[in-house]
Amino acid sequence: MPRGKWTNHKGRSRRFTNPEELEEQRKREEQERRWKKNNRGDDESSSEEEEKPATKGDKSNSEDESESESESEEESDDNKKGVAGLIQIENPNRRQLKAKKLATLNETLDTAEPAQLSRREREEIERQRKKLHYQKLQAEGKTDEARADLARLAIIKQQRAEAAKKREDEKKEKEMAKIQKSAETQKALGK
Repeated sequence: MPRGKWTNHKGRSRRFTNPEELEEQRKREEQERRWKKNNRGDDESSSEEEEKPATKGDKSNSEDESESESESEEESDDNKKGVAGLIQIENPNRRQLKAKKLATLNETLDTAEPAQLSRREREEIERQRKKLHYQKLQAEGKTDEARADLARLAIIKQQRAEAAKKREDEKKEKEMAKIQKSAETQKALGK
């Protein structure tokens, strides 16, 4: 006797289903399907006969119809699987899906009010709107930060312009000094 709840299957001989048994099982299932399909077809034809109007002299026919209707109701209950056939349950949370026409959907979309946003969504939209507005003012140079940046840029531009002018002056002085030196050397050699 094995210990514990489960048995160990290691080392046992394996049992395989032979193809004949599988074929028989498949045929049985196929026959059951055909039988169910045929019975359903019979039920539909009998329900069509029930729907025919009764003549004036056929009171017994109307009684048969009422009996067959109650039987069909019982059969519909039997078709429900599990507990659903025994207990009638109305779930208020279950939403019945109804087919809607496209025209009515379009009308409801056109007349529908915009959905109410939650507080977080409204705050997020407001934040984004303020950020865009600030960036616009920043680009136009109307904020204090933008003015400070522009002033700093103007100072840097001025410093760079002065540095460039100074370099140009130094370059010209060097060229003038070279020209003077070469003129002096030529004078010294030419004497």
